[in-house]
Order: sequence, then C-alpha cells, then structure tokens
Amino acid sequence: MRTTGDALHSANITHLANVPPGAPLNGPQSWGTDLAFQGDNAFVGNFDGFTVLDISNPAKPSVVSRVLCPGEQNDVSVSGNLLFLSVDTPRGGPECGSVPREEGQGTGWEGIRIFDITDKAHPTFVSAVGTECGSHTHTLVPGRDKGTLYLYVSSAGPVPEEPTCPAPHDNFSVVEVPTENPAAARVVSRPVLSAEGGREGGCHDITVYPEKELAAAACFGDGILLDISDRVNPTVIQHVRDEENFSIWHSATFNNAATKVVFSDELGGGMSATCDSGTPRTQGADAVYDLGEDRRLTLRGYFKIPREQEPEENCVAHNGALLPVPGRDIMVQSWYQGGVSVWDFTDAASPKEIGFFERGPVDAAAGSWSAYYYNGHIYSSDITRGLDVLRIDDPLTDPAKKVRMKVLNAQSQVSYQE
Repeated sequence: MRTTGDALHSANITHLANVPPGAPLNGPQSWGTDLAFQGDNAFVGNFDGFTVLDISNPAKPSVVSRVLCPGEQNDVSVSGNLLFLSVDTPRGGPECGSVPREEGQGTGWEGIRIFDITDKAHPTFVSAVGTECGSHTHTLVPGRDKGTLYLYVSSAGPVPEEPTCPAPHDNFSVVEVPTENPAAARVVSRPVLSAEGGREGGCHDITVYPEKELAAAACFGDGILLDISDRVNPTVIQHVRDEENFSIWHSATFNNAATKVVFSDELGGGMSATCDSGTPRTQGADAVYDLGEDRRLTLRGYFKIPREQEPEENCVAHNGALLPVPGRDIMVQSWYQGGVSVWDFTDAASPKEIGFFERGPVDAAAGSWSAYYYNGHIYSSDITRGLDVLRIDDPLTDPAKKVRMKVLNAQSQVSYQE
C-alpha cells in the first residue's frame, strides 16, 4: 500500500495525471459523471455539460473543449461524429440555454440531446428527442445497417406529479437515430419489462452485447436478461431478484464470453456510506451470476471492496467495465469515495481485488463516478476532482495492454480476442 499526495493506492497502481474541473463546468453542482472514448479523445459528462480531452499522451491529457449544456446527469456516449447526452430533469426546452422547468410552467422537456463532434474543439447541438420520464442513462446499440443507431433509454419512475412520467412506466424507450440525418431521431418503441403486469418502474442502466444478441438490464428492483435480436422490440428472457441483499439494481457487465453477468447494487442511491462494518458484505456490492447455455442466470457470489471507509464517505458499487484480459474475467469499477477497484471474478464464487486507488474523505458527495480501462490505462471520472488517469502493472492485468480499441462506450460491449 502506498500514498501519493492525498491518495492511497496499491503498489501496482500508479496515478499518472489529474485534470481538474474548469470553467464553465466548475460550479457547485458541476458533478463529473460518465465517460466515453473515441480514438485519442475522452468525453467526460458533467451535470453542466461535457468536456472533450486529448488523451494521446495519457500522462498529460489536455482539454480540447468544455461545452456548457446543463441537464442532470448528462451521461455521455459517442459514435462517429455524434455525441449523445442523457437529461433526466424537466427543463424549459431541449436547447442548452434552457432553464429548469418550474411548477406551473407546463410539462417541460427531458430526454436525449444530440451533438455533432466533427470539430471536437467546437461541438454543436444538432437536435433532441424527448422520452417518457426523461433519460437517466442510455445505451448505444448498432443497427443492422450502418446508417442506423439505436439508443436504449433508461429512466426511473413513475412520478405521479409529473405528466411526462405516468404509472406504471414498466418500460424503456428505444430511440432510432439515422446517422446521416440525426435531426430525424425519434422514439420507435417502448418495450415492456413485465408482461404479467404489476411491476412499476423502469431501468437504471442497460448493458448490451450485440454480438451475443443479449442485454442485461439493471431495473431498480430486479435484474433482467433480454434478447435484442430484434433491436426495436427486445424481449425478456428472465427476471432475477435478490430481495435480501439488493436495494437498487444499478448496472450490469457481461464477461467477454457472455457466460457471466455482474450486477451492482447502489444501496442508498450513491449518497450513503455503505462500505463500513455496519453494512453486510453482500449489500451495496456486486453480485456475480453464471449465464448458462440455456440463457438462464444463476447467482454464484458477491464482491465488495475490502477496505472499510469513514462514516462520512459515500461509498457503494457504481460504474465499471472489463479489462480485456484473455482467459480471465477482470473488471475495473468506481466506488464513489471508495475509489477505484480492479477485481477478478474468474472464480465467480470467490472474487478478489487486484488493485485499488482512493483519496481521503470529503464531507460531501464525492469520489469516482465511473472508472473504465481504455488502451492501457484506467480513466476515472471523479465527481468533484475531475479526470484521473491511472496505470496498473500486474501479471494478471498486463495482457490487457496489448489490446487496442477505437471506441469505448462501456454499456455497449464488444468482444476481445481470447
């Protein structure tokens, strides 16, 4: 275990760089959120907009542009010359200059914003698509032809006082985007998540694995396995529940072979201190499921970071993704003030941490929102401190350094060579 400045980390992790928040994305509510990557660029979401960074030298990342476009929570993804943002709070309109809707000012707008990033120094707003209950997160899904993209839009609800989020909201929205004419993007379906009825609420996050025609949806009260062979009309294969341990099903990750799925539990909504001795090791944690050839999920084990955090540190399982290590199942994951953890779930019943990076306590909501591995480095979007760049050097993870990717949207999985 070593210390660097205000950070504590395992001996196999090196903290290479930090890009702190900067104007106009450095206000009191300018929280850093999700990440996407394309070529030599990283795209960092922020409650007040997004930042484009040049990461051609990961040890010295530089800001290309900062775009002011407020809209909680501005989770981001990229494809070609298009960038997409999720907006999950009613505003006066879809434009960046719109203000939050106030009571008595109509229904408001929330959903997906679309930008042209051909010139990354000057991204331009193209259009927007309103979606039922807004867009807490979204997932890119390639269409059958190269000219079409789909977005699976996840949102909470229902919200009785909001006319745009009626009960039961047991669905998610599918947005079709013609890539040559993104202004024509529109909602084409709202797949229902429970044919039996009686279920209320949408999904927090959906991860797709198009090569396997599968998606795993974390839908607050349950985990759902979906068949996405029909991109517009996905169908439910299985629901799984863990009422004793899981509170808020937050996100999902397939292993490379699609023989396992990791679901995470955001106990306390991300604001609570659950990495303490008073919270069971199976709560606010990850659950590892086997995915059989019959496409059925079976619970095998749990993982939670082994370091106890201070009472004021919000800490719970959050966004992560695989390291491309052939023959092993390894992922990196954010834990808010619990920092960044790299862990191995090759043995689903007995997962183990390989390395970690975390900072000292902050008496406020803080810490790593998303942590992903991209072309040899780990990138962590910290809520208040900006972008951290880490390197892990370990015999278990070193094979990942050989894998090069052209794009990474963590919730849109692609296979790597075994």
